[in-house]
Amino acid sequence: MTKTFKTLDDFLGTHFIYTYDNGWEYEWYAKNDHTVDYRIHGGMVAGRWVTDQEANIVMLVPGIYKVAWTEPTGTDVALDFVPNEGKLNGTIFFPKWVQDHPEITVTYQNEHIDVMEAAREKYATYPKLVVPEFAKITYMGDAGQNNEDVISEAPYPSLPDDIRAGKYFDANYKRINK
Repeated sequence: MTKTFKTLDDFLGTHFIYTYDNGWEYEWYAKNDHTVDYRIHGGMVAGRWVTDQEANIVMLVPGIYKVAWTEPTGTDVALDFVPNEGKLNGTIFFPKWVQDHPEITVTYQNEHIDVMEAAREKYATYPKLVVPEFAKITYMGDAGQNNEDVISEAPYPSLPDDIRAGKYFDANYKRINK
């Protein structure tokens, strides 16, 4: 995708894959002006995926966007996207229990919110593990807003490469193999 991001509408509906400097790979979709979907392909909670996460999404200045949310796990996330330069900065604030028991979160969160909330109450939440990292954007796709095909299955090892190689979505940004 070759596009110059200037407005918030340019950002909404965009599908990203990025890799943090620490090697963690994430896939993230600006579903609309208040919702994000994502899959985690590398790092402490690789295998986790989430749809319809409420988020605060704003444009700071033309072409620079801030997105922030709190998950049912108690994890807080703040992302600053600079897509015209192919980079972002993210800070993840993991509760102590996620650091100690990441395996609890490695699932499709939407079907296990009760499990996340129970773990949040059962285990320690502080001190938080703060992970501030820069990331390189390795893929951007114009999926359009509210496209339910973008993040619609669990992550698997070759998924990011399949997307980057054009093997996952058709010309209308619909999954090829459902």
